[in-house]
Amino acid sequence: MILLRKIIKQSIQIRSASCISFRINELARFSDGSAIAQMNNTSVLVTSVSKAKVPSANPPSFLPLTVDYREKAAAAGRIPTNHLRRELGLTDHEILTGRMIDRSIRPLFLNGYTYDTQVTCNILSADGTTEPDVLAINAASASLATSDIPWNGPIASVRIGCIDGQFIVNPSRQQMQKSDLNLVVSVNPKGHLVMIDASANRLSDEKFYSALQLSVESCLPIIEHIKSLSSKSKRTKIELQKFDPTLVEKLSTLCYDRLLQIFTDSTLDKIARDTAITVVRQEVLNEILTKEGTTPVNLTDTFGYVVKQIFRNLIFERSHRCDGRSFDQVRPISCQVNLYDSLHGSALFQRGQTQVLCTVAFDALDSQYRHNEFAWRTGIKRKPFILHYEFPPYATNEIGRTYGRADRRELGHGALAEKGVEPVVPNELPFMIRLTSEVLESNGSSSMASVCAASLALMDAGINIHEPVAGVAIGLVSKCADDGSISDHRVLTDILGIEDYMGDTDFKVAGTRNSITALQADIKNMEGLPLNIVKEALQAAKGNSLDARCKIIDIMNTAIQQPRQTKKYNTPELETLTIPSHKRRRFLGVGGINLKKILAQTGVTISPIDEITYSIFAPNKDALNEAKQIIDKLLEEMKEPELEFGGIYTGKIVEIRSNGVLIQLFPTMSPVLLPNSQLDRRKIDHPSALGLNVGDDLQVKYFGRDPVSGTMRLSRKILLSTGGVGPVRNFIATDKDEKRPGIWDTQSLKSTISDEKEKL
Repeated sequence: MILLRKIIKQSIQIRSASCISFRINELARFSDGSAIAQMNNTSVLVTSVSKAKVPSANPPSFLPLTVDYREKAAAAGRIPTNHLRRELGLTDHEILTGRMIDRSIRPLFLNGYTYDTQVTCNILSADGTTEPDVLAINAASASLATSDIPWNGPIASVRIGCIDGQFIVNPSRQQMQKSDLNLVVSVNPKGHLVMIDASANRLSDEKFYSALQLSVESCLPIIEHIKSLSSKSKRTKIELQKFDPTLVEKLSTLCYDRLLQIFTDSTLDKIARDTAITVVRQEVLNEILTKEGTTPVNLTDTFGYVVKQIFRNLIFERSHRCDGRSFDQVRPISCQVNLYDSLHGSALFQRGQTQVLCTVAFDALDSQYRHNEFAWRTGIKRKPFILHYEFPPYATNEIGRTYGRADRRELGHGALAEKGVEPVVPNELPFMIRLTSEVLESNGSSSMASVCAASLALMDAGINIHEPVAGVAIGLVSKCADDGSISDHRVLTDILGIEDYMGDTDFKVAGTRNSITALQADIKNMEGLPLNIVKEALQAAKGNSLDARCKIIDIMNTAIQQPRQTKKYNTPELETLTIPSHKRRRFLGVGGINLKKILAQTGVTISPIDEITYSIFAPNKDALNEAKQIIDKLLEEMKEPELEFGGIYTGKIVEIRSNGVLIQLFPTMSPVLLPNSQLDRRKIDHPSALGLNVGDDLQVKYFGRDPVSGTMRLSRKILLSTGGVGPVRNFIATDKDEKRPGIWDTQSLKSTISDEKEKL
């Protein structure tokens, strides 16, 4: 019975100060495998379930593996902030973490295993310090290793950070904010790498290789720990049916010559080569069905195995690549910039049959991407620089969906390209930058082509990047000895799509001439990748005069060598505007209506910097001038006469309130509150006690503005206490007295007083 499985608990100390503990079969015991991994106060539950089916004649030719990773707000004692107050769809971070777990465990499933399998990662608790993603990889390893699923594990994973040149194993979230390296590595029991995912702030190749060595040393104790858990669980793995040697020989005899001709014809492009292989496949399978009378088991998979063997043997025996290149040769490259004048920046990068169009768009910082998927741990994050990767179906001559949310592959490739470009972008940007990389043709390494196109587009837009960055994909084809170790291998530079599919590794490296900015390795070989081969792959991609990265940058420099110095006519303009605090209300309008009108009419965004300073972001110079005219007109309309400190003014009561009266001194001024305390020498509770009514004139004395709020300070009481009216600085004409001037100066007042004396 499943419920009677023995609960196993065990802990291990790793190189960092933290301790990882595992608990097996404690929760979710109906699953095939269940494991809880805990570090500090962060715990992750991972379950593995496989639905074994009766073998069919044509099983799926791939492993239908699904990895679901969820970070729940309840794990940190928080409530989601959306309108439903519950977790909705997967966030980008959860999808990318699920892909990283998938890439770690998928290579170790045995050949021929094509059963539906689901690995579910559930965050039980989060302390806000320990990142749960690496913990989830280790828990997934323990879950699969202690199940009956045919998986050739275990593996272990660690994160390596680098602060002030010193490596840190499994750094905390606070330490990662200061780190120049974010390296996540998964290692198998032989100490070989099975997954690499890294981003770096222009780290040297030598430093990066040292980090890989440290990661392998840190993973081995965890692997031994999971091995002991697996031995204690005593679960028997499911046996799989292997390829029929007789069927392999028959298929090889029927298709070898035709496939050899296809793979040695360097004039064929991607579509022609794929079409030719499909024709051979259909003819050979039909011939087998005709001879056998029935469909042999695993016929489709066996044919795929034969095709791979023929393709790989050509590389070893004849040192031949299907497009005729040598192992270290890069495909022909062409670059163009400034394709369309209306774009802030644009570039077209063509490498072989891989073509990428990259565009740059600027916007105000208020438009930057805000995501609160980590709000329960780290608060809302803002990204002033983003790169979006699009892979439409026509890029591979297919039909499919071209709208809606990006799929997992697009998110993964876009995140890799963004990590490759971001370290060369200046940190302090006055506006937001969005790069859109659209793959128009794809025959291998479209994500690395996106890095190259993005670097060109940024320079065309006038962004002062630190130095150009380029990306290249390195492939590996290997032979294994009887004991499973790699006996021979070939490293291929700038691989095609078919070389990625037929090979053992897709090693994507992005960086400058002398440093690495991003790296991702998808390793398909169950034996993993030894460190010496990783070093060879890094050397093949390294930016020196003989290797790929530098060659690509040299070609890119022929299109544009440095960022554009002259502005385009549509380059955004950024200025600041100072508005006194007492004019702010009139400038903004009710609910910011004036700023919204300016945005609607001109496209100019005005956002506050502090209490009196505003930032003006205009899409171009013309829009800025138009917005300035509107602002000048608005400020001119609200222009108020300057009041003299200590001057006496006459105003009209426009509203009576319980705490005072609102009086208007000038038609262009907003009404000002004269509080009850300044109405009379006596204490009054309501202005009606003085017999005041709307429309009455009052004389007040001006004492400047409040330094904090900017409101006027007026007093009627001070005039009453002096026993005289004092010099009047203004006079508001009434409807009955239209002939008298609306505003009198001191000379006019003296003339009026003289006239009154003569009458007396």
